[in-house]
Amino acid sequence: MRMAALKESEQTDEALMARAQAGDTDAFAQLYDSYSERALRIARAICRDQGRAEKAVQEGFLAIWRSRADFRPGPDSFLAWSMKIVKHRAIEAVAQSEHEGLIASLRQLPEAQAEVIVLAFFGELSHSEIAALLDLPSGTVKGRMRLGLEKLRQEMEVADAG
Repeated sequence: MRMAALKESEQTDEALMARAQAGDTDAFAQLYDSYSERALRIARAICRDQGRAEKAVQEGFLAIWRSRADFRPGPDSFLAWSMKIVKHRAIEAVAQSEHEGLIASLRQLPEAQAEVIVLAFFGELSHSEIAALLDLPSGTVKGRMRLGLEKLRQEMEVADAG
């Protein structure tokens, strides 16, 4: 009985998705209504923030709509396929947020400290390469790096506590 209900649900999802692929927005709305709460639970677990999770779900379903032609019934059901898309959007939202937070934190550092950190982490340069590029002693680069990273660590601890 349970298997029959599951099979019926999959057929319904596949039928709705086939209609959505043909441009039927009502069919897509039914899929959204069926799975948006589950998608929000997944996104909230990843994002740990209601607003960011809601945005990830919205962007996820928009991506599902835009890539609906790519959906192929088969081993992955609509549920698995769509939740994978939402999960990736939620992960992107967290990464983007952390990236923006890091950039904002770097802007709070003295320019000399931010410069060596950016060159090391985003430019993937070694201490000696940074020293040569900036025409500074290696010890100065290491000192600026240490002070800047310590300030970033302290700021992150304050942000995590708040």
